[in-house]
This record gives sequence, C-alpha cells and structure tokens, in this order.
Amino acid sequence: MLLLFDYEILRVICWAFLGLLLISFAIIGCFDLGVCMLLPFLGKSDDERGLIVRTTCSFRWGGQIFLLLAGAVLYAAWPIAFSVSIHSLSIVLYWLIFALLLRPLGFVFRKKLPGKKIRCYLDKVLFIASLLTVFVFGIAVGNLLIGIPFYLEPSMNMVYVTDTRYLFSPFSLLAGVLAVSMIVMHSAVYLKLKMQGVVSKRIDKVVFLSTLITLALFAVAGYWIIDLEGYHLLSEVFPNADSNPLASEVKSEAGLWMDNYGHLPELWSVPAAVFASGLITIILVRVNRRKSALVFSSFTVAAIILTAVCSMFPFMIPSSISLSSSLTVWDSSASIETLNTVFWCGIFSLPLIALYLNYFFCGLSSQMDKSEGCLW
Repeated sequence: MLLLFDYEILRVICWAFLGLLLISFAIIGCFDLGVCMLLPFLGKSDDERGLIVRTTCSFRWGGQIFLLLAGAVLYAAWPIAFSVSIHSLSIVLYWLIFALLLRPLGFVFRKKLPGKKIRCYLDKVLFIASLLTVFVFGIAVGNLLIGIPFYLEPSMNMVYVTDTRYLFSPFSLLAGVLAVSMIVMHSAVYLKLKMQGVVSKRIDKVVFLSTLITLALFAVAGYWIIDLEGYHLLSEVFPNADSNPLASEVKSEAGLWMDNYGHLPELWSVPAAVFASGLITIILVRVNRRKSALVFSSFTVAAIILTAVCSMFPFMIPSSISLSSSLTVWDSSASIETLNTVFWCGIFSLPLIALYLNYFFCGLSSQMDKSEGCLW
C-alpha cells in the first residue's frame, strides 16, 4: 500500500482520526442517550414521551458506528493501549455493555407492546440505561486522567492491580457527572430544534440549567486538575523510532497535566471556547435561533473533549503504579505498515461518514408531528 508519510506523521494522523471519531460520537452518537435521559423531565404524557423518542429514529443506530470505528482504530493503531483499556476498565465496560443491551430492548418493546403503563416502565428502562452509559463513559475518561494501576513486564505482558474503589474515585465520579450534564445540554438543544408547543417551552429551562451546570462542573474539574497528579515525559522523544513502551522515562507530579498549556499558551483558547460557546448556546436558544444553538452546543462538547486531549498528549494511558509503563502516542503504536493501512482505511471511510452526516443534518429542519407520537 502506498506510503505517503513517515512514522511520526502517521502516528499523529491516526491519533487525530481517533479523536475525531470520539468527538463525532459525543456530538451525534450520544443524541439518543441524552434524549432518553430527558424523557422523565420533558414528557408528561405517553404521547409526549413517544414523540420525544421518535426524534431519535434517524440516528439511533447509525451514531454508534463512530464508537465502533474508534474502537477499531485503537485496536489497530495502538494494540497495547487497547489491551490495557479492556483489562483495566473491565468492570466499567461490563456496566457499559449491560446498559447498551438494555436500550435496544426498551426501544423495540416500546413499539410493540400495548398499554401506556408498560411503555411507562420501558421509558424508565431507557432513562436508566442511557444515564448509566454516559456516566460510565465519563468515569472511564476520569480514570485516564488519574492514571490506571497497571504495569508491563519485560515480556510485554500486562499486569493490572485490581482495585474497584480506585475506579470510582471522587474525580472520576465528577467526570461522570460532567459527561451526563454535557450530553443532556447538547441533546436538549437538539430537541429544541425538533419539538414544538409546550414541550419546547420546557426545553428552554433544561437548556439553561444543564448548560450552567456543565460550565460549573467543567470549571471545578479544571481547578481540580491543577492539584491532580499529572504525568510528564522526561526521556527524549524519537517519533520515528520503533515502539517500546518500557523505554520511556516518566514523572508524576501535581499540576503536570497543565504543562502543555504552559508550553503552548494558544491552547488556552480551547477551554475558553467551552465557556464562550456555552453562553452563546443559552442566548441563541432564548432568541429561538435553534440551528445556530445546536452548532454552538456542538462546539461546547468538542471543546470539553479537546481540553482533556490537549492536557494528556502524548499520553494514551498513563500508569499510576509504574510510570515507565505509561503508554504514549510515540512508544505504543503498531508498525508503520499497520498505521499506513489505518490511514488509507480512514481516507476511504471519510466519504461514507460525510454521507451519513449529510443525511443526519438534512433531517434536522423537520419538526415532529404530535399526531405521530403514539406510534413509538
């Protein structure tokens, strides 16, 4: 396969592609999660809840493809990081799989089973499963910032020190709550675009409160990170060298996650964009500029994720008990041939992703008809 870039550039491209897929999943793939979390608060009747659920029909399953592609890229480009994440976050992933399996059952049976009482129970199932899914995702990200208790043996076997309490640390729980409020905010803006009447008026309050809560939690998390144990790569980086996770020298110290912002002050524009776009979202919803509000809420979600990414780079998964085992973009990637294959697969998949995005955004302009609410 044609090799256009060297090892360093391919590593950066694959890392950026992975980040793009995760951001796309948060912006588009999590709409149905947020919508289901809002069911008990916005839908006061069975018809209203059915109408709200119907707004997810166009992307309910398609949005998950971004998560699957992100997992595939991580598996192919950073197989060691994939293995460590699967083993060390297994308890979190079990909860995630359980929640994701509940959601299709809720959607399918809500359509087929008669009776408002049954659908009311199924709506609660959708609410709990969606809340648990997003909360678990946030906990996983929080654990990455804290560091995972694992180490690599000279044979590259991974040993994970099991400690369930460690996974649910206060900072990880804060990250989980932030993820929930972020997705609720974004999904509420989407529902504002799709709904009308009395439900639309209820959405105004949800957007206002969820956006303020998201910005407040983001500020608390940012202040916390200043005193949080961060990681810094001490050894010289050879971006074109073969991968060897145990060859790196890493130090851990409070506040080191802020190093990248100190070296590149321009990065401060990313967290600043969170507050700016969040406040603009509130204003645009107030003046009924729905499509523009959705754009800026998307900026808010993307900026929150990018803030964490900018703090962690070049780390993929830091180790809290064996600093030299920490995995970075440079020393834990697959071979240059594999990264080149991932690159070309990404190039060929971009038109398909663009077509899906075009299909999704073309359907944003139509509002739901209340008479159709009882069908789902």
